[in-house]
Amino acid sequence: MRTAVAVGVLALAGVVLTPVAADASREPTPGPSAVTDVIDQDGLGGFANETVAYGSHARQRMDVWWTPDGQQRPGVFLIHGGWWSAGDKRYMKSIVRQYADLGYTVFNLNYRLSGDAAWPAQRTDALAAIALARKNAGQWAFDPSDYVVIGFSAGGHIAAAIGTYGDGINGLKGVVGLSPIISPLRAYSDGEKSKEHNKRKLRKAAIRLAGGCEPKGKCSRVWASMEVAWHASRHDAPMLTVHSEDEFVPPLQSRLLKTMLGQVGVPVTIITQPGINHSTALYREPGVAERVQAWVAERLGAM
Repeated sequence: MRTAVAVGVLALAGVVLTPVAADASREPTPGPSAVTDVIDQDGLGGFANETVAYGSHARQRMDVWWTPDGQQRPGVFLIHGGWWSAGDKRYMKSIVRQYADLGYTVFNLNYRLSGDAAWPAQRTDALAAIALARKNAGQWAFDPSDYVVIGFSAGGHIAAAIGTYGDGINGLKGVVGLSPIISPLRAYSDGEKSKEHNKRKLRKAAIRLAGGCEPKGKCSRVWASMEVAWHASRHDAPMLTVHSEDEFVPPLQSRLLKTMLGQVGVPVTIITQPGINHSTALYREPGVAERVQAWVAERLGAM
């Protein structure tokens, strides 16, 4: 059962939206595309890897790393950050290799940026990539019933939005967000009068993600769709989020999610670190990657 939009959360966000149903802007789950445009393949270090297209747009590509030993393995989907308007999967290669070395089949995603298409295109792309991976699981030694999604910053927002899409997604065992933007509305409110550059920049980035419109009137629906916590339901995947205590995407973002998912019995674990490091810089702090990897292993089963 989908939770209602709470008045207290609206007040916290500092804006008022025209009331809409929680799933008013929900798109149907996209069907998988055919595998096209195999760009590269090799067997370095015992791994095979290739880049495949899951759609016709140039950004609709993902790198796949797997161990070609005939054994089905749990999957890890990685989603890069970059204000929804920049970034690229190529910057994730060291993290890809970490999870491949741990024995997972790894999918490293690009997606349409906010300059290419407004929300929910980014969520739709991630869902399409997952659908393609599950359809072709045998090709990549992937167990389609056992995978997690890990996102960084804006990619954490996309990952968390997958986690609360519908009433659970087949095979999804957990979602991890590093500095995830759980509430674009909160970011919009926080950045309005802030003197902090990154908070102002995030406000502008959220507006661009929504197609250039602010959260009122006809734009209420897309902003409601962007709010991860508002779509909580009882079959959603457990989530782990990591924030620095004083970064521009504060732990409060994840506390909103913990409250809403907690109401329907879905566990959310929040890790906070001292300092201001954000996203991949936070992930690289001593001990953080290890804690994330341990949580993932618990969800998927030790490799």
